[in-house]
Amino acid sequence: MPLIVHGIPNCNTVKKARAWLEERGLAYTFHDFKKQGVPEAALDGWIAALGWEKLVNRKGTTWRQLDEATRDGVVDTASARALMLDKASVIKRPVVQWVGGMVTVGFDPDDWAGRV
Repeated sequence: MPLIVHGIPNCNTVKKARAWLEERGLAYTFHDFKKQGVPEAALDGWIAALGWEKLVNRKGTTWRQLDEATRDGVVDTASARALMLDKASVIKRPVVQWVGGMVTVGFDPDDWAGRV
C-alpha cells in the first residue's frame, strides 16, 4: 500500500504536511476530498482504527457553521460517518495511510519522523 495523504489542498495543515514529505523526498499520493470525495471503505477503516471522535474536527470552521441540531446529532459512529461523508471538511486533516497500513490523523512532524 502506497503512502496516501487525504485532505483538502488549501488547508494549511495539509500544506505543511505535504511540504514536509516533499522536503524529505518521500513519494505519496494526494487524495483531494473536494474533487474525489471521501472514500467510504477507507473512512470505515479510519473509524475502526482511530475512532470517529478523533476524525471529527469539532474545532474547525465547518463544525462551527453546522446548526446546533446537526452538531448535537453526532453521537455515534453512524451519525459521525454520515456527516463526514456529507461534509468532508469536517474531517480532521490530513488523514494519512502509511506504507504498511497504519493510519494517522493530523500533522505531527516528530511522530512522522519516526514513521519514515
